[in-house]
Amino acid sequence: MKPPVVCLMGATATGKTDIGLALADRFPVSLISVDSALVYRGMDIGTAKPDTATLKAYPHALIDCCEPEEAYSAARFVEDARRLVSAAHEQGRLPVLVGGTHLYYRALLRGLSELPSADPATRAEISARAEQQGWPALHQALAEHDPETAARLHPNDAQRIQRALEIIALTGRPPSAHYAKSAQQAAGTGWSVLCMAVADDDRAALHARIDRRFDAMMAAGFLDEVRDLRRRPGLHPELPSMRSVGYRQLWSHLAGERSLDEAVEAGKAATRQLARRQWTWLRKEPDLVWLTADQAPVQQAIGHVEQHLRGRGGNSL
Repeated sequence: MKPPVVCLMGATATGKTDIGLALADRFPVSLISVDSALVYRGMDIGTAKPDTATLKAYPHALIDCCEPEEAYSAARFVEDARRLVSAAHEQGRLPVLVGGTHLYYRALLRGLSELPSADPATRAEISARAEQQGWPALHQALAEHDPETAARLHPNDAQRIQRALEIIALTGRPPSAHYAKSAQQAAGTGWSVLCMAVADDDRAALHARIDRRFDAMMAAGFLDEVRDLRRRPGLHPELPSMRSVGYRQLWSHLAGERSLDEAVEAGKAATRQLARRQWTWLRKEPDLVWLTADQAPVQQAIGHVEQHLRGRGGNSL
């Protein structure tokens, strides 16, 4: 019988963390973060990282596991997550993966094809084109080579557009072809996987929560956090960590490129764009169990996990 794994997916600001904590209160679980920003130490406020007391009471793997000067990749996540899931199963615990970085889920559950490493010369060439033509123009160029990948990306998503064009330049093949890897190579095929996500169709309410949370981050010292990060000699705005939503916008303010009010509004807008991209991906996710936001999602999640475990022949892990 395949060992169980629970994935708690969802857009930003939909309450994934609280549901994960509730599952930890009900079942013997091992919580594993699936978030490309929470991996970095020193990035606490702007990532809405659970506070120290919460992490002490509810330990999460893959939070604070590397420095922001490092580039944490999907391939590294797969390696770490596989190890952590196996360790949880050996201990008789239920691995619960919580977070909203869909690339990490896709790589873990469906496989990650062999992609070329970053090439500084190619990236510099693409960046130079972007300065002349703008990222929307490069997004259109990507669409001509790989409409499937372009459809998933916002025209101003510079980091992902650059990476997609880099893959094409280095391999001669579109990213979608690389990601069409055989499913049997994915780690998730060896597990009995339950994927859940909170369905919050009130987009206005979600945007209001995003704005309130960003304001709360600013009040908690988010700007000072970014100011401290900028003092680190190895950090620069092109690193993945500093391209995270919120950090990139506040960095540009501290660099004198925009006012603080403009940076805050840009950070909120970028967070809303992130939520839209996450929703687009979630709608395409097969066999996803939706939790209704206004109907006790915590109890729904517990019920679905209990049913999933019973379907394997009992509640034992």
